[in-house]
Amino acid sequence: MIKARVQGASPPPPFGYRHQGSLATIGRNKAVVDLGWMKLSGRFAWLLWVVAHIYFLIGFRLRVVVTVDWLWAYITFRRGARIMLAETGDVKM
Repeated sequence: MIKARVQGASPPPPFGYRHQGSLATIGRNKAVVDLGWMKLSGRFAWLLWVVAHIYFLIGFRLRVVVTVDWLWAYITFRRGARIMLAETGDVKM
């Protein structure tokens, strides 16, 4: 866009945003969904939240990895640890 403007191209079309709704988890098996035309809560809303998040991931492999990770966490009642370690030891605690 910047290059096109510098070269004198026609202005870009105006930015448009379409709100597609809000989804939020509020616990295990519970969520709230507000799509404007439909509002849900409870287990069905949570399933919709899960499906929407998996759907919007990029790439089949990532969808499979996240789905398996979430299923394992759901079945075992465990959350995965998110630990970042420095390779060189430059990070001081």
